[in-house]
Amino acid sequence: MSPSVTVSALLKSRPDAMGLPLEILGGQAGLERVITSPHIQKTGLALAGFHEYLKPGRILIFGESEIRYLESLDAAAREHALRLSLTIDFPCVMITGGFLPPPELLAESERARVPLLRTSVVTPTAIAKLSSILEDSLAERTMMHAVLMDVLGLGVLIAGESGIGKSECALDLIVRGHRLVADDTVEVRRRQESILIGTCPELTRYHMELRGLGVINIMELFGIASTRSSKRVELVVQLERWDPSREYERLGLDDVFDEILGLRVPLIRMPVAPGRNIAILVEVAARNQLLRNTGLNSARRLADRLDAQLSRREAHDLEFGEDI
Repeated sequence: MSPSVTVSALLKSRPDAMGLPLEILGGQAGLERVITSPHIQKTGLALAGFHEYLKPGRILIFGESEIRYLESLDAAAREHALRLSLTIDFPCVMITGGFLPPPELLAESERARVPLLRTSVVTPTAIAKLSSILEDSLAERTMMHAVLMDVLGLGVLIAGESGIGKSECALDLIVRGHRLVADDTVEVRRRQESILIGTCPELTRYHMELRGLGVINIMELFGIASTRSSKRVELVVQLERWDPSREYERLGLDDVFDEILGLRVPLIRMPVAPGRNIAILVEVAARNQLLRNTGLNSARRLADRLDAQLSRREAHDLEFGEDI
């Protein structure tokens, strides 16, 4: 099922906090109508009668140009144009710039049960802010059993089976000055084409469960600088129980990825065994990934130097002979 959000949910999401104050003028019977696209519908097409280009599920915007155009029509033509416009399944109509709606628009919104919203923000800014809000609300998302940390500015998702020590590792990282985003349950949503944003459900935000200790509030214990509300997911560290019979990565030459919501994220499989300080290893993994993001791969550079040295030695042996 495609993501969607109702007009009622949009109003309750506090768009004023994003600089987009909204008020409802009419059509309250349609507040449960569904918005399915973050894109805004161009009103000019609707008023001009080009209905084949109109997309249902989009918010219809009326700015200064549309309001002035409607005012230039006589009452009968205005009512006819608005009635045709609202035959498409638009979730709501939004007036920008704080303009007063024509009486016919208010009456038609009530008749068609299409909410009529108004904002004081001018059209270009309103469209940008509304698109940003809807992109977030309509983003594809999933819930993951993991811990999300901000380590040196890199979003590190620590995954692994229950009881393997994810929360303890995160606590050690917090003591070392890094920041908690979410413990145990991470909500990951896909933004745009290549961005994954992780956050914590509101109910458990700032809290962490530690076996034998119980639930603690990280912000109260370590201060507000020890937490953040969201972070881009840029590295996955998969904690696994040490298996003596298994061959683990020794050089780090091969790039391994995990797939989340259709996007590939760099993956490191970290074996957990007594005596290994997992928090320090995760921090070093984050530092190494930051280097890789700049194009520096230490393992690859070392391998290249070794290859070059071996090539020189082989060339020397061929030129002078092995007996010399």
